[in-house]
Amino acid sequence: MLKILIIDDDTNISELISLYLNKEGYQTQEVHNGRAALTAFEEYGPDLVLLDIMLPELDGYDVCKEIRKKSRTPIIMLTAKGEVFDKVLGLELGADDYIVKPFDPKELMARVKAVLRRNIMPVETVETKNRIVLDNLVIDKDNYSVTYEGNLVGLPPKELEVLYFLASHPKQVFTREQLLDKIWGYDFVGDTRTVDVHIKRLRDKFEGDHTWSIKTVWGVGYKFEK
Repeated sequence: MLKILIIDDDTNISELISLYLNKEGYQTQEVHNGRAALTAFEEYGPDLVLLDIMLPELDGYDVCKEIRKKSRTPIIMLTAKGEVFDKVLGLELGADDYIVKPFDPKELMARVKAVLRRNIMPVETVETKNRIVLDNLVIDKDNYSVTYEGNLVGLPPKELEVLYFLASHPKQVFTREQLLDKIWGYDFVGDTRTVDVHIKRLRDKFEGDHTWSIKTVWGVGYKFEK
């Protein structure tokens, strides 16, 4: 049974979310402040986190940052803030998706299932050909790991998949819409800004001189060059 950690200071909302998730067959735990959330994350070991932004002690952004320092566990931000800046900030900090309050429980369930479907690795063995070696970079999709200049780099699953997909199609230009479809799937409800955020995060993590790069093709999209 998949486990979901619900972090929201509103007990009524968290209980309602828990009720819907339990009906869908998920196991849940509820936490109501930021600091307690970090402890619960370590002890509970959830498969997905539903994270409110407005929390006492530590806000959702800080909780997201702390989780991302040590884990790729998928995170869906729950927020009453609907501004583009707030959504983009959540994605830049490592969230996989966001949903604005008030939300329809059916939409929340759809988002939860979509994120889990995209992020939970299958138990069956993946073919060992899913490995790309480029100069100082090794992308291994068998175990979802990336090594850069001999050091293991912690990447959230979606960042790794963007990097792997582009690197496996060198010199081919992909529009943002194509990348959303190939990596996030047709059921993803976000916009093309999501792609830009992930590309920016990848570039920030691989600064320096390389024999490869992710190029912007203005007015079109992105390509990987060797």
